Amino acid sequence: MRTRAAAATAALLLAALTACGDGAEGDDSKPAAKPKTAASKSASPTVDCTDTSLSQADWTEHCGDGSGTGGDGTAGTQELAWGKPARTTGAQHPFGGQPGGGELEVTPTTVVYQKTAMGNTAANGVYAIITVRDKATGAIDATESAKLENGGWQWIAPDGQALDEGENEASSITPNGYTGGGMVKAGTWQWDTIAFDLTEAQRGGTIAYTDGAGATFKWKVPVADMGPELAALKEGMQGNY
Repeated sequence: MRTRAAAATAALLLAALTACGDGAEGDDSKPAAKPKTAASKSASPTVDCTDTSLSQADWTEHCGDGSGTGGDGTAGTQELAWGKPARTTGAQHPFGGQPGGGELEVTPTTVVYQKTAMGNTAANGVYAIITVRDKATGAIDATESAKLENGGWQWIAPDGQALDEGENEASSITPNGYTGGGMVKAGTWQWDTIAFDLTEAQRGGTIAYTDGAGATFKWKVPVADMGPELAALKEGMQGNY
């Protein structure tokens, strides 16, 4: 009888010790805490990314999708549809010593391909002439970033070759009505023209703009003449605009 009683007592002690061990890490009367996940974070408010009054900081946070800047805060690349605006940072060191930075909305709108333009003939076969609408959306003046500060425009051909804006005689193409390119006053906008000297095989490439913060924005260019300023641009290159 004593042997059976001792065995029973040992079993009870073992069960008690096991129960105490399970509770050592926490209180069994409470449910285990769920691990925190990204899904448990509060959702970001809905933002209209087409709202032109949206600040650059809000656009980058809610609309950039990791493209305008990298996840570590470094500049990255964003691809946009033709005719869609890019919210960019203006040149940090504009020509003339004016204050840099500022918010600049940059929008390529129309492209024309021509072998000759304003008395110049394309050395490589054809010019791609593009109108760009620059708008200073912030509280200070802003201007496009230039090649001198590792910014500005490039044409990326279908085979990957990168060409600088204004090569050969392309820099001399300044259609009447589209001759901006300088400082844009806060709250205003102006037209600019960029031009590239291409081979026929390089039509329909991609234009890339690198802004004052080092972020790059890309647009796939139509392979043929296209855009709302088409007639006015052609007329401007004839000197009759």
